Amino acid sequence: MTLSDTKPWWQGSFGYQIYIRSFADSNNDGYGDFQGIRSKIPYLKDLGIDFLWITPFYPSPMADWGYDVAEYCDIDPTFGNLDDFDALVEQAHESGIKIVADLVPNHTSDQHKWFKEARKGPENEFRDYYIWKDPAPDGGPPNNWVAYFGGPAWTFDETSGQYYMHLFLPEQPDLNWRNPKILEEFDQILRFWLERGVDGFRIDVAGGLMKDEQFRSNPEITPWDPEGDRWEQFESFEHRYDIFQEDNHEIFRRWRSIFDEHGAYLHGETYILEPSGLAELLPGDGLHGGFWFEPMHIEWDPDEIRRSVVEVSDLVGESILWAAGSHDMPRSPTRFGNDDTGRFRTLALNTLFSFLPGVPVIYQGEELGLIDGDVPEEHKLDPVALNDKQFGGRDGCRTPMPWSSSSNEGGHLIINGFSEVQPWLISKQRDASETAEAQIGKPDSWHSYYKELLHTRRSLPDLTGLEVTWLDSGQGPILWYERGPVGVVINTSSESELVKLSLDSEIVYKTPQVEMTETGEEIVISGAGAFIYLRD
Repeated sequence: MTLSDTKPWWQGSFGYQIYIRSFADSNNDGYGDFQGIRSKIPYLKDLGIDFLWITPFYPSPMADWGYDVAEYCDIDPTFGNLDDFDALVEQAHESGIKIVADLVPNHTSDQHKWFKEARKGPENEFRDYYIWKDPAPDGGPPNNWVAYFGGPAWTFDETSGQYYMHLFLPEQPDLNWRNPKILEEFDQILRFWLERGVDGFRIDVAGGLMKDEQFRSNPEITPWDPEGDRWEQFESFEHRYDIFQEDNHEIFRRWRSIFDEHGAYLHGETYILEPSGLAELLPGDGLHGGFWFEPMHIEWDPDEIRRSVVEVSDLVGESILWAAGSHDMPRSPTRFGNDDTGRFRTLALNTLFSFLPGVPVIYQGEELGLIDGDVPEEHKLDPVALNDKQFGGRDGCRTPMPWSSSSNEGGHLIINGFSEVQPWLISKQRDASETAEAQIGKPDSWHSYYKELLHTRRSLPDLTGLEVTWLDSGQGPILWYERGPVGVVINTSSESELVKLSLDSEIVYKTPQVEMTETGEEIVISGAGAFIYLRD
């Protein structure tokens, strides 16, 4: 039996994140849905995708666009029903594509039946499903913890005279993971979806489930300004007691046994920007992997990219989930230049990720070179946008997928091929050149560059278990590694750089900036380019 016969399915896979409400609308109500995803399975298969990570699709009042769950074992009617979900899983599997769902275990919606019951009073059987505390002596919150979206992480409930905790919106009360009943509830939830064919879960807020048992106040770094931007408020404290508790891993160890029964993938939203911290969250017998968020924050700088990628790869290896963008951050082409420069830099970074140990994922539209959509201020819907003037919210990366040019057919405006009605998120129309219709089959399109990258990756030898050797000098603009017979080189400079390969090497993939010199002995990379080679 070969290694490829025994390794877990996610090793060697390439993922694609779908923000479901903005991907494909099948019934012209302005919202993406399961049938819309089904209609694009041929597109995703042709692109070379191995699995889909789909954002939450559970019933929700949508205070945080699905990350406020009102029922864990059902489907929000916006997206379809359980039959539609089952049909998607079946079709995806028939096409060789796995399905990874998004689980939100840190908190529920305040409209969840558990919280509705808990709110009735301290004697209710569901009260201990959530975190309730008496006011401080001055009548204020029990401690100084703050929410990610701004303001205190505590809301006063007048009915009972206690505060309840929420790391995010007041409409998202945190669950009490020290209550054994919560553990039992989620055992059932996980099995419900795994038995329907789900191949894995992305765990939202994976580092935040357990809280300090004593609920001690966090050390203050800078004076907290209640009028400041939400991130400034959050960074005013060292988050020693509200997140990243040592016993958090016990939950994932428990879940791992369930996932192993089904051969399923368990990866976490591990929002930590220090490689050593990420390594502590991934000891090997809990989460299979964790998102590495730093590439979504760093500037386009060779030293920053090298430090971020090399250090974390050395520490965590196969447990990394590599991504240049997601539904929570500005699109990387926007961050890296907001033009073709940014698009080529993103492509180079994704090329760098593609053969490192771990699992690479691209965000919907990344394969089209999309920059952030233009959402007028008066139409922004993201709760972050209301409390973070600097960041401005996440609406720009969440605009509808542009499948085709806007047109007027039969008197109906078809908006970028997404819907015949105004989409849920109002934004300016994309240029025709940004659409999938315009790019598919065009050799010099972003879609073709990504498709070739993914198919090249699939055609080359299995690298699972092989070590990475970095060949660059540790300084300068060139990042260069080999893993087994495969080598990857990217240029992080805006200038032309020369790279010399051995005679037994064959270039099997390159971006347009890469050319051989006349002698054939050196390769010129003009600006942010990348290439992949295979050694004999």
